[in-house]
Amino acid sequence: MDIQSLQDELLADVAAAADLAALETTRVAALGKKGRITAQMKGLGQLAPEERRDAGAALNKVKEAVAAAIEERKLTLHEAELEERLATEGIDVTLPVRQQAQGRIHPVSQVMDEIAAIFTDMGFTIADGPDIEDDFHNFTALNIPPEHPARQMQDTFYLPKRDDDMPMVLRTHTSPVQIRTMQDTPPPHRIVIPGRTYRSDSDQTHTPMFHQIEGLVIGKDIHMGHLKGTLEAFCEAFFEVDNIRMRFRPSYFPFTEPSAEVDIGCSYEGGNLAIGEGDDWLEILGCGMVNPRVLENCGLDPAEWQGFAWGMGIDRIAMLKYGIPDLRAFFDSDLRWLHHYGFVPLDVPTMAGGLSR
Repeated sequence: MDIQSLQDELLADVAAAADLAALETTRVAALGKKGRITAQMKGLGQLAPEERRDAGAALNKVKEAVAAAIEERKLTLHEAELEERLATEGIDVTLPVRQQAQGRIHPVSQVMDEIAAIFTDMGFTIADGPDIEDDFHNFTALNIPPEHPARQMQDTFYLPKRDDDMPMVLRTHTSPVQIRTMQDTPPPHRIVIPGRTYRSDSDQTHTPMFHQIEGLVIGKDIHMGHLKGTLEAFCEAFFEVDNIRMRFRPSYFPFTEPSAEVDIGCSYEGGNLAIGEGDDWLEILGCGMVNPRVLENCGLDPAEWQGFAWGMGIDRIAMLKYGIPDLRAFFDSDLRWLHHYGFVPLDVPTMAGGLSR
């Protein structure tokens, strides 16, 4: 076959390809294993050496010309296809964005934000302190005697002593922040302290590291009625129940006097926990008036300043509010669990907009 005629025919076929699919068919017919140029190449072995050399060079030129024409035609067809799509398709920018897969806020973080929203609305400020504490701030200043069980190694994570021989621990509660606040700034005080705490315990309702939040109010003429009113307002806002039933039971804590455990009314009908109704009671926190010895340890005169404090486990009340059965699942890093119990990041809890979904 005349090589020039072959080239002209193949280039005509490339130019006539109406779309990318037709162009691919043309490419295979010309350059594929069974294509026309490939067939011509296979026939070169039947020619004399000089003819084979000239014919081979000519076929290579045809092959290069056809391949270049195919690439050029492909680019042209791509541009034409894009122009057609732009002319026939459109994007309505006024429509809402399609919801995409997204992360979730952990229930502990959500509950921390909810509690912070409630108490900052009451005029409290958020306080923070170190996770590694010395014995004085964690125990002594809080009126916890040396023989108290909380100081034992089976309950507390002890660290190497400081250079001045002061024992160091992973804080067992966030109460040391109360001490630091009263030492570092003059009263009055109205603070809440969320954070991580550590105790040597692990089962379905306890973990070695957990989350706690405490509150402290120091002022003049502060009494137990202020404490009860504050906690009642908190419980109604947090559990989103009006006229919640509460019970204050006498208790003992070294750092408060008098001290009380707080229960809220609930029911367990049908295996479901309902907060704020029924004849059962559920313990949620401990509280009391700040012990005068604690005030003295912080350099305050108990005859002039009084106050109250309270504390609760964030993980525990998160389990109660959102029906989470096992505390250990909080720390398993299971994305399926987080997707089920987690919260949409932009749903920030506020008193005006609502705390929970």
